[in-house]
Amino acid sequence: MSKKIYVGNLSYTTTDQVLVDAFSQFGTVESAKIITDRDSGRSKGFAFVEMASSTEASTSIDKLNGSQMDGRAINVSEAKPQAPRTNSRY
Repeated sequence: MSKKIYVGNLSYTTTDQVLVDAFSQFGTVESAKIITDRDSGRSKGFAFVEMASSTEASTSIDKLNGSQMDGRAINVSEAKPQAPRTNSRY
């Protein structure tokens, strides 16, 4: 079963492929997606990576949390489920 990982404090120049390359050292990366602003298309500085197993995810969290990526110390942790949104715009 795949496991989702949160990656924070990313450089705005980091790409999905950089994440795939970094995390694939520890197992199979099923997906890597940098979150972007829907209006500007600019990176928001965080991403989600899905690993093939929870063992691979745990190993990558242990090895990469606090490591340097594109000149920044990244935060890597288990992703928490998204909280339900309230429609506060209307």
